[in-house]
Amino acid sequence: MTHPVLADFPSDVPDQPELVRCEREGELVWLTIERPEVMNCLSFPTLRRLRTLCEELRGDLSIRAILITGSGEKAFCAGADLKERKSMPAERVPLFVKNIRRTMDDFERLPQPTIAVLNGIAFGGGTELALSCDLRVAAAHAQLGLTETSLAIIPGAGGTQRLPRLVGRSRAKDLILTARKLDAQEAERIGLVNRIAPAGQLRETALELAHSIAANGPVAVRAAKAAIDSGCEEPLERGLETEARCYERVLPTKDRLEALAAFAEKRKPRFEGC
Repeated sequence: MTHPVLADFPSDVPDQPELVRCEREGELVWLTIERPEVMNCLSFPTLRRLRTLCEELRGDLSIRAILITGSGEKAFCAGADLKERKSMPAERVPLFVKNIRRTMDDFERLPQPTIAVLNGIAFGGGTELALSCDLRVAAAHAQLGLTETSLAIIPGAGGTQRLPRLVGRSRAKDLILTARKLDAQEAERIGLVNRIAPAGQLRETALELAHSIAANGPVAVRAAKAAIDSGCEEPLERGLETEARCYERVLPTKDRLEALAAFAEKRKPRFEGC
């Protein structure tokens, strides 16, 4: 059977698993873009690999959080591979843009919580990839920015929509229209970054956040994420209805009963995700 995402890719785009490393650590999964020589930028094959992994991971609900980062210490992701884009036939560019946009959508729609671990620069599509994740942890030297207008284009993978929803319309216009880059400290101040890691402790800081999520009821975590994502852009009355539907998902679970038992017995609950 053809993999669902492959219909969106030209037949000559190769499957190169080495472009994105996928590692399981207990209940967590790490995805690492392995293109440090080009600042982990997004080529057609890299997009194919990321989308393939998203499709494979979404069905594994034993995974309690997914972390994505870039190889090395210089870059999380510098956006689209401009060398590839420069030599790309004009008729192929819309298909590339479609896939970079769908890659971000794939990450946003994962049922498991996602954490972007920003180990360096994240410009253009790199910031858009971070925006498509639920949370962002940054090294102190990380930089972010939707820099597309400086290249006479606009953010085309969700940046014009996700950034204002996160930091507000006026701040988003400031950043997008000027193509300004911002450091991790400013990004945290405006709510674009959730945590800044102490020097040399990016991985530990990201894992601490991931484990604090994984310690909670997995069904409840996924339901809470769905309620926020689906309800926040709706009028309050409809958002509350969405919340009520998501709450109904946790009522019949064994984990809910386990939490009550653990409280009564003064011990930590042992959640199984069911």
